[in-house]
Parts: sequence; C-alpha cells; structure tokens
Amino acid sequence: MKKARVIGAGLAGCEAAYQLLKGGAEVELFEMRPHKKTPAHVTGDFAELVCSNSLKSEDVFTSSGLLKREMELMDSLILRCANAARIPSGSALAVDKERFSEAVQRGLARFSKLTVVRRETEKIENVPQIIATGPLTDGGLMDELQKLTGGAAYFFDAAAPIVSAESIDYERAFFQSRYGKGGDGGYLNCPLDKDEYGRFYEELIAAECAEIRDFEERAVFSGCMPVEIMAKRGRDTLRFGPMRPVGIRGIDGKRPYAVVQLRRENAGGTMYNLVGFQTHLKFGEQKRVFSLIPALKNAEFLRFGVMHRNSYVLAPAVLKETFALKAEGYGHIFIAGQLSGVEGYVESAASGLVAAKNMLRILPELSDAQPFAPSKGTETGMRSHENIANAPQFMLSRETVSNISQFMPPPETMTGALCRHIAYAEAKDFQPMNSNFGLLPPLEKAVRDKKKRKEEYVRRAGAAMDEYIKNERK
Repeated sequence: MKKARVIGAGLAGCEAAYQLLKGGAEVELFEMRPHKKTPAHVTGDFAELVCSNSLKSEDVFTSSGLLKREMELMDSLILRCANAARIPSGSALAVDKERFSEAVQRGLARFSKLTVVRRETEKIENVPQIIATGPLTDGGLMDELQKLTGGAAYFFDAAAPIVSAESIDYERAFFQSRYGKGGDGGYLNCPLDKDEYGRFYEELIAAECAEIRDFEERAVFSGCMPVEIMAKRGRDTLRFGPMRPVGIRGIDGKRPYAVVQLRRENAGGTMYNLVGFQTHLKFGEQKRVFSLIPALKNAEFLRFGVMHRNSYVLAPAVLKETFALKAEGYGHIFIAGQLSGVEGYVESAASGLVAAKNMLRILPELSDAQPFAPSKGTETGMRSHENIANAPQFMLSRETVSNISQFMPPPETMTGALCRHIAYAEAKDFQPMNSNFGLLPPLEKAVRDKKKRKEEYVRRAGAAMDEYIKNERK
C-alpha cells in the first residue's frame, strides 16, 4: 500500500494531500491547530488565510494569473475552492476566508484514505512525507529542520488591519476598481486631499511601533513591507505605492491626491481590509493614525495589523526542483509551501502540488522494498487519532532516485520556472520568491514592447504547459 505523511494543513499541505489521495495514496495529514496555535492563525481550519484574503490577479497576462491557469490545468484543489468561495474584488481573486477553508476541508473529506492527526509534530521521522508547516514553524520541528538541512533563514512580514463595514463613512468613500477593471464593486476607495494626506503622513512616521524580538528592517519581505517603514523612505512614497491615486476618479470626476483602497474580507461584505497597509504599529497607534483617513474617522477595527517572523530553508542548498531533499537517502522527504522558499498563497499551493506528484512516483519504489505499516490506533476519514506508532525507516539510493522520472513542467511555464529557481538560485543571497516574468527564460526574439512581451511569454508558457499535460495523460 502506498502511504505518505503530510505535515501541516495549510495551502501547500492541503494541495499536497489532495494530489496524493487522488493518486491512490493513503495519507496521514498532521495539523497541530487548534490544540496549538501560531502568532498569526486564529482557527484550526484547514487552509486558513492568515494575511490577505486575495490570491492576487486573475489576469492571465500577469505572472500570478499565468500561474493560476497552469494550476487549473493540473487540477488544483486550492484554485477550485478559491473560485467557489470568491467575492467581488476587481481583477483579483479574493475569497471569503471561512467559505474557502470549508470548501478545502470538504474536498479532502470525500477521500476514505485520509487520516487527520491533530497534534504537534516535533520529530522528523525517516518516512515518506511532505513537510508543509509554513513560515511560522518553530519549536522542536524547527530544530529538526535545522539539523536536517544544515541551516535556515528568516524574514518578517505583516498583515493589514480589518475594519467593520458599517463603521465606514460612505459619504467620504466610493466604490471603484482601478481603471475600472473588474467592475466598480471591487474596491471601496477612501480619498485624501493634500492637507489630509500631509497630516496622515506626519502622524504615521512619528507613531510608535510594537517591539518584536530579533526584528531587523533589512529582513522585511518587500511584498509585505509595513506601511510606516515604507513612508519613512519619502513623503510621496505612499502616493506612488499603496496610496497611489492612478486609475481612480473621485465622485467629482477628478483624481484624488491620495487614496486608501479597502477590499472585502468576506462574502457578506461586513468586513474590509486596508489594502497595502501591513503594519507593526502598536494597536492604539493604529486606531489613532488610521482614523485620520477621513472615511475611517469612526472606523471600528475588528482586527489590528500584526507582524511576525517567517522562517524558510535555503532551498538552493538543500532542495531539488521537485522540492525533495537533495541529501542522498532522503529523496522521499519533501519541503513545500513558504517553508521551502516560495512566497505567496498560490505559489505555496503550487509547490505542494509539484511535491505530491513527485512523491507519487517515489512511493512505489519504497512500497516494493519495505511497506509503510499503518500507524496503530488510526481511523480513516476526517477523524483524529493520538497514538502514532514508530514507522519503519526508508532509504533511497542515489541510483534509485535518478531512475525515477520527475513531474516537472517545462522551464517556459511559470510553475516550472519557479521550481527551478528554488533549486538553482544563488544560495548565499537566496530570499523567498513570488512568481514573476523575470524567472522565465528569455524569448527567442527580443520584444521591446512590455505588453507584447508579456503576451508572448504567456503564449509560449500556455503552449508548453498544454503539451506537457497532454503527454502526462498518455
């Protein structure tokens, strides 16, 4: 019997579990929540989104949109559930967090070969497994990873505040998506004139931040930079960043001096997220400073922004493009999700998908040599058990691994390019990576026009992925 473990029920872990189950494997899915929570999680739900509720743009001519298209072709559970739980958000794919988690859990619950283990994992046993515990991994498991990989690194990221919809002043706010993309119901805009922006800016850069152990500004991930740090780079930095008024026309038909965009946090539209306002200001300071935004003068803050340290392994030194460990004898242990060095919701799910498809190719080799005995006291289905027996040990030789064909989309695809970057980037300067067109190989013929160049990248990637999937199905 083919059997594997998945450690962590986040986006990567749930996607990996689904791909393994669909491929006929028996899966033990370990999740420590709700018995033990992290600094960012609130529930014990599968695939809980802890920062934004947006999975970025669906426009296929963006790197994120291209990655989504490829994952849909590979039958991604996460993408299917996100589409089922979507809420209006312009050209972005935003979801109702609760509905999304429920959809993911239902998608896994239909498999009888799934066993859910609600307990913390502190030891890495030498058995087939995908470790997808996320960037908040700590304690004994982090110590084990340090030993197994020879070291890891970290960065900081932050979440933005959430306000109550009924507390917003709608006489000072209006619905409109930037450039009208996705209709006018996607974003709620809170404009500021020059004087209002000036007062807000001065108070923001003078506000008091919360203390975070080991905090280093240089270790802040650029995609999640706190708004107060960004503001200190220059008075107009925010006006060219999250508060840029480009593509927005106010009620009077004129472009505001600056604008704060709010995005729906749930399907009911009762909560709104301050887009781009990740912060680690003290809670009282967040209330004081963000209330200077006219439309949020009387805003009720349902959740304040928080900042936390995220860990990841130095992937180029320790992982293959399949997300398996490079060390000989450990080719059946994979690290996926943000812990592997990818950054972003969709990228994390993609890594879990690729890891699982490659695990499925390794499991028969292990099963033939030494069956993975069922754990004692297990129950099948979406239920938990407490007594996990010591599993038998496995070793895959370098020769055996080299003879196993890999699941690896071509480098011209966004999925394949991201996987190869994780494995072959310079380890010394490695940092978490989002999908982006810069990862793709150059076009055969240079295209100067930026829009046409992206179109050509997308055309080439689509053709390469379609051909790869067609050959995989033969």
